[in-house]
Amino acid sequence: MPKRVIYQASIEYLQILDEEGNLDVPLAEGTLSDDQVRHLYQQMVIYRHFDDTAFKLQRSGRMGTFPQNKGQEAVAVASAAALTRGVDYVVPFYRDNAMLFEMGLPMHQVLLHWMGDERGNEVPKNLSLSMSNLMIGAQVLHGPGIAWAFKLRKEPRVVLTTFGDGATSEGDFHAGMNFAAVFKVPCVFTCYNNQYAISVPRSRQTASETFAQKALAYGIPTIQVDGNDIFAVYKSHKDAVERARGGGGPSFIEAVTYRLTDHTTADDARRYRPEGELEEALKREPLVRTRKYLEKKKLWDAPQQAALEERAKKLIREVVDTAINIETPQTSDLFDYVYQSLPPHLRVQRETLRTDSIGQNPSQIGLQVPKEPDGAELGRERLAHS
Repeated sequence: MPKRVIYQASIEYLQILDEEGNLDVPLAEGTLSDDQVRHLYQQMVIYRHFDDTAFKLQRSGRMGTFPQNKGQEAVAVASAAALTRGVDYVVPFYRDNAMLFEMGLPMHQVLLHWMGDERGNEVPKNLSLSMSNLMIGAQVLHGPGIAWAFKLRKEPRVVLTTFGDGATSEGDFHAGMNFAAVFKVPCVFTCYNNQYAISVPRSRQTASETFAQKALAYGIPTIQVDGNDIFAVYKSHKDAVERARGGGGPSFIEAVTYRLTDHTTADDARRYRPEGELEEALKREPLVRTRKYLEKKKLWDAPQQAALEERAKKLIREVVDTAINIETPQTSDLFDYVYQSLPPHLRVQRETLRTDSIGQNPSQIGLQVPKEPDGAELGRERLAHS
């Protein structure tokens, strides 16, 4: 038998708004209106203030280790804009605060989460979201599972699952992708390619030319987009969400962006980031680019920027005050926000505040809790010793 080609593929790259704020008008048709762009820009500025303030809280000892979101805001806000709040569901990773806020999560809850207060993990019942996942790649299992439930119930709802490029090296990523494709669930996978998996650069993490092509192995449509371009992010997600809602199954989006900060506040990226790389990335970051676009269209100016900065500072001060001055948590909070109905073994833990079996039930090996003697016994003891 002669040789023949049995598989060929190509992957599109989408950019609509370039680094200088110039818009490809034909490609932008049907995407974001001027009012939407102004709104998303203002939200990104507010979330940047939140991020900077959270960093300062950690450095001043008022919060634990924190992973900053700086530089990745365009992916978060523009993808959320393609969803229907309260209907569609998001399963984010730990560098996705802006998406949680856009889906309605009160901002102080993220601070509580990183302060170690379990109340920060209590999702309001009217919201369709999971709190940020800290285990690398595990949410790539959760998202398709939730989407499978929506499909079984015949609910026209879509799940957006986000993760960093490092998650694509985890087994959970491959299991979740395969499940989603085989069962054709309404799930959109968004990979934040921010160039680093902690300290490992993209070139050392995978031999693939793109992360987008990993989806092809599972038969999932895929695209790579400029992740600092809110138009490209919005359009790719809008198309993927409409496809999923219409029964077309999952899609994969690789959003190429850059982590402008250390991996977390426990990291020092100067040890592994090449000299000059950060400075170049700052020229392409989403807030600068979007502001250039608005200013070119006479939709934004310096006085508006100053007013927005002041409003953002005031709002974030109120968020911080809410988190810091909240009433002292109860020990039971450790248990109350995990299950709708607490299993019996966890009820015992909550009541005894012990995890070891002896502490929970001393009588199991003959250890008896001392009993307080009653009045008659005390009297007999005195007579015996008189």
